Order: sequence, then structure tokens, then C-alpha cells
Amino acid sequence: MTRNDVSAGDTRTAGRFGTGPLSRISALVYNLIVVELLFLVTTVPGLIGLTLLGRDASNAPLAAVCLLPVGPALTAAMYALRHRSRDLTDLHPAAAFWRGYRLNAVPALKVWVPWLAWMTVIVLNLANFSAAGVPDWWAVLLLLVALAATLWIVNALVITSLFEFRAVDVARLAAYFLLHPFRSALAVVCLLIVAAGVTLVASEAVLALLTSVFVTALLRYHRPMIDEVRERFTRDGATAGEAG
Repeated sequence: MTRNDVSAGDTRTAGRFGTGPLSRISALVYNLIVVELLFLVTTVPGLIGLTLLGRDASNAPLAAVCLLPVGPALTAAMYALRHRSRDLTDLHPAAAFWRGYRLNAVPALKVWVPWLAWMTVIVLNLANFSAAGVPDWWAVLLLLVALAATLWIVNALVITSLFEFRAVDVARLAAYFLLHPFRSALAVVCLLIVAAGVTLVASEAVLALLTSVFVTALLRYHRPMIDEVRERFTRDGATAGEAG
């Protein structure tokens, strides 16, 4: 074998290194850990305040304030995990997270703040339901509205994290995809039930520690929505990250 043959062989080996199943799993775990740590770094003041608050409906406005940093951090996590490399030799999750945070923080707050305000109103209304003297079915209606609003904000955050749209267009697209596709919406409902169960059984802190796992699942279930938004509602058929 000549020197040129050795070089060619080394190049082929290097091209294969880091792309096998074990390497891809290792890359995924590394990405999840780094993104999780950065999510906690960007939300820790609010999360500490949230864990210190009692689970009383009267604390809903304070809880909303504590949750303000979560929206931008979630979009940054979605951006980083969506654009993660599967090659163990090319991992930059921290850089992707901070780029996503810089791009998406303000757009995320434009949809996150109204949702927090709306959910605060619903929680306070349900807490004082008996004093309002309204029919029992009104409580069921409020719960359905809260569920629809939560599905809407999940869609809105996913769209915001990956595409560049005006806030009003994000709101419309998120509403359009509430039940389309239905299978994705059902999967997200199941994830929300699991998240609520983790919070009730354990605490908000435990849920926060599983954020990167939940985000990965959300991106997987929202893949049909992401593909449709790219194909139908973007000029060049590319996400914001892929275009930039």
C-alpha cells in the first residue's frame, strides 16, 4: 500500500468516525445534557421562586412572573436540539442554544406573555368558581379553553424557535395547527398529561430537569407541522436556522 493509499484509507476512516449507532447515541446524550444545563442556567431565578411558592391559586400572578424566562429558554432549547449534529466529532450544542436564544427571546415573549396572562386569569377564575355563582359546565369550558391555549402556545413556541414570522402570523399558524394533524395534537396532550403528573407527584424542579427530553419529544411529534410550515408558508422552504 502506497502512502497515497494510506492517506485515502485514513480519510475514509475519518469520514466514518463518529457516525455509528453508539456515536449517535453518545452525541444525543451529550446534546441533551448541555441543552438541559443551559436551560436551567437561563431559568434558575424563576424556577427557584416557583418552587418556593405554595400551590395556592392566589399565587398564580407570582407564578406567571417566575415563568417569564421559561418561554425564551424553551425556544432556545428547541432550536439547539432541532439543529443538533448527530456526528460525535461535530458537536456545538452550547453555541446553537445561545444563537437560538439570541434569535428567539423577543419573539418568544410576544406569544409567551399573553399566554401566561390568559392562564393566570383562568386559574383565578377556577379558584373563585363557587363565589361566581355560574353553572358547573362553565368550569369544564374553562378547562377546555386552558387545554386549547396550552396546545396553542406549544405550537407557537415551536414555530417561533425555527422560523421567522411576525407575532400575529405565529399566532394564526399556531391556531391553524391546533388539531392538524390530529395525531400530533393527541401526542402533545399525552406529553402534557405526563408533565402535569410529574409536577403533581414530584415538583416543578423535577419537571425542569427533564426539559430537554420533553423538548426532543415535542420536536419529534411536531415534525409534520414543521415540514408543512416550511413547505407552505416560507418563501425558500427553509427554517430560520437552516437559512441563516
